[in-house]
Amino acid sequence: MPNDMGRRDRANSIGSASTEAGVDENEKLGKIDPNNVVETPHDLERGEGEDEGLLKAEEKQPAEPKKKNMMAGILWMVINTLATIGIVFTNKAIFTEPSLKLAQLTFASFHFFVTWLTLFTLSRPKFAFFVPKRTTIREILPLSVAMALNVILPNLSLAFSSVTFYQVARILLTPTVALMNFVFYRATLPRNAILSLIPACVGVGMVSYYDSLPSGNANVKTTSSLGVIFAFTGILASSLYTIWIASYHRKLQMSSMQLLFNQAPVSAVMLLYVIPFLDTLPDFSTVAVSRWVLILMSGVFASLINISQFFIIAQTGPVSSTVVGHVKTCTIVGLGWMTSGRAIGDKSILGVFTALGGIIAYSVVMLKHKAPK
Repeated sequence: MPNDMGRRDRANSIGSASTEAGVDENEKLGKIDPNNVVETPHDLERGEGEDEGLLKAEEKQPAEPKKKNMMAGILWMVINTLATIGIVFTNKAIFTEPSLKLAQLTFASFHFFVTWLTLFTLSRPKFAFFVPKRTTIREILPLSVAMALNVILPNLSLAFSSVTFYQVARILLTPTVALMNFVFYRATLPRNAILSLIPACVGVGMVSYYDSLPSGNANVKTTSSLGVIFAFTGILASSLYTIWIASYHRKLQMSSMQLLFNQAPVSAVMLLYVIPFLDTLPDFSTVAVSRWVLILMSGVFASLINISQFFIIAQTGPVSSTVVGHVKTCTIVGLGWMTSGRAIGDKSILGVFTALGGIIAYSVVMLKHKAPK
């Protein structure tokens, strides 16, 4: 496969998150773009890579179509940003309902089905965004299990945490993947990149500590011990999934869309077998109509993330993707802080700025490192 295929897909989608792959050095090591690591699991599902045919077609287009493509790329980036922000806060609102908070597997199965339905529609001849490619259930089952954990654990973290902590904790995906790359493949990072990850980790630690402290103000949203545990186990699951998925790209020779198209239905059906044992299902007749509307909106946001990602991969470069990733992270953290009831002088704000500053510095270092000499 050409090296073009080795570049990372932007992004948490719901089968969540995210994938196309080739065999260049970055993908071989299971690496991910700097901005992916601070996004939601919905972005992460898709994996890595990009559609070679679209990129080559774009390179051959004259200036006027390129200008239109640029405007279309900006539009899809805005849609992707709004959908990503929307799904985080919509899911948080859903999980505030006690009867839905412990039905995580059911919720994940619904999202996997929505992901498959979206990809099925995009693969139809009328749209032809990608050509479906099949593999056996036996081959895809281990990755489908990993994908389910990659979605369920972070969602549990969101259910038992503040939005600010949930999103800041996702920053740890970058150093965790880097550490796993070193352990498994002896892959190293530039010295400045490693140094920039230190404040990112320290900042997350500060937020973890201060956000989990009891508050005397009932209006202040805090993070429970369960939220912290689910956050860190979710980071581990997402990191393993990120590295593992690269080998599946090479093994099955599938694009991001093709791989997720196979994973999503297997994950959805697989969860149906364990839902009766692990989920606490609500009395659906007592669930307010507004909650059903939110669940429907969550599915719509999931579809928009998947669809917009296809165009973003084809029409934007690494700098644009990185900027969009950080815009999403900062916006979610900012809105989460505004709705948390915390004062500006709260000590955890220092941890937030430290973590965000570290991960942004890391992105700048890596972009410069990967830039053509």
